[in-house]
Amino acid sequence: MEKNSNEVSDTKSEVRVRFAPSPTGFIHIGSLRTALFNLLFARHYGGKNILRIEDTDQSRKVEGAVENLIKNLSLLDINFDEGPLQGGDKGPYYQSERLDIYKKYCDELIAKGAAYYAFDTPEELDEMRKLQQLEGRQTMYDRRARDLSEEEVQENIKSGKPYVIRLKVPLNEEVKFDDLIKGTIKIETNNIDDQILLKSDGFPTYHLANVVDDHLMNITHIIRGEEWVTSVPKHILLYKALGWEVPEMAHVPLILNKDKTKLSKRQGDVAVEDYLRKGYLKEALINFMALLGWNPGEGEEQEFFSMDELIKRFTIEKVQSSGAVFNIDKLNWMNNAYIKNYDLDKLTELSLPYFENTGIDTNDIETTKKILSAIRVYLNKLDEIPDQLKIFTQKEIALENENLKEILEAETSKTVFKALIEKFGAIDSLNPENYKTILSEVQKETGIKGKQLFKPLRIALTGSENGPELPLIAEIFGKDKVIDLIKKWS
Repeated sequence: MEKNSNEVSDTKSEVRVRFAPSPTGFIHIGSLRTALFNLLFARHYGGKNILRIEDTDQSRKVEGAVENLIKNLSLLDINFDEGPLQGGDKGPYYQSERLDIYKKYCDELIAKGAAYYAFDTPEELDEMRKLQQLEGRQTMYDRRARDLSEEEVQENIKSGKPYVIRLKVPLNEEVKFDDLIKGTIKIETNNIDDQILLKSDGFPTYHLANVVDDHLMNITHIIRGEEWVTSVPKHILLYKALGWEVPEMAHVPLILNKDKTKLSKRQGDVAVEDYLRKGYLKEALINFMALLGWNPGEGEEQEFFSMDELIKRFTIEKVQSSGAVFNIDKLNWMNNAYIKNYDLDKLTELSLPYFENTGIDTNDIETTKKILSAIRVYLNKLDEIPDQLKIFTQKEIALENENLKEILEAETSKTVFKALIEKFGAIDSLNPENYKTILSEVQKETGIKGKQLFKPLRIALTGSENGPELPLIAEIFGKDKVIDLIKKWS
């Protein structure tokens, strides 16, 4: 299908988009991407980004979910121009506070003959579905209440019989729309269910509330997950029945596991807060999410983007129509790159919680900063800090394997150690600069260089052949501890 590249029509005076989550628990990583794409689109065109809480399904509402959602999006610099906190002249921004509005438009649809009352009991509907399944037919409402007379309807209402209001889908027609990502989509109306618009408890369904709110809030572009594509024909019918203009629509592809199945908790974390808790930096997470299904252009090799760069470059036409694989290895690689290059003061502040109960005194902020500087090259995420601190907290140096003992006991190693003890003892304190100077002097004086010079010292100080840069380790340990550790093998 060919994409419609006309993202922003000249007739639209201001771009207005909305992120409209339900408060049903944690923020799914897919919802984060939807929120991000909406923000980037709005900011790219100088428009407005609106937060609307779709809480009409009270049975699924989780206490504290809205506050959690707003907090985590704020941590990731996804902000809004209108919403529950900011206010705005198109509110209320909680759907549960807009029930009278939905009832008004439902009554209008009834009056126009575009909707109707249905009094079916749950048992009757269950029986209907069972029969359809037995006969191998599509399970959808069989429209049995469409032809009730006005007298029957009023009599049922007067008697207190529970009812819902359903959309009266016109038969034998075709609904066609141009999706900015998916291209042109056509659906026969005979395959569209007479969807419930207003439930028996007076609350609207997603479909009615969504259309009414998007119109009244002047939403120009609807950017959401592709799982909502099948609902679009119902929404278009509602727009037309109410005499309203249909906004532009863009349905972003699914996020997939490596095996191309839909991203699920069975194969890894799906909650945004899990990634934040593990110490993924906001810049890395946003950068990574932006590239899930979007690319800046064919042949473009740039992979690292600031939020400002993403806003400048982002367009819907460069969002792919097929699913995007969530590659955790790529996220780890990207987060490691950000950690290595992050402002050290800011990184230290973010890292302090991960130093708790490790034996490192974080009140000594300068030493903590030096330790972080030494280990950050090895961190994919900040919750790996405790594992990297062992060389700084262990009381006794334990050799990684017994073969290392042979290196420490070699004659060349002993010669190096004796020279280092003498030279380290003659200075006031160790720092990376005088450390390097001393090593250079020992090399010239002993003729021992390369691995024979550096490897024994690393093993003596850390118990391993690999690890952080030795000048940093030596400075953090201090000259007395360094001398004590190498004396053991001299």
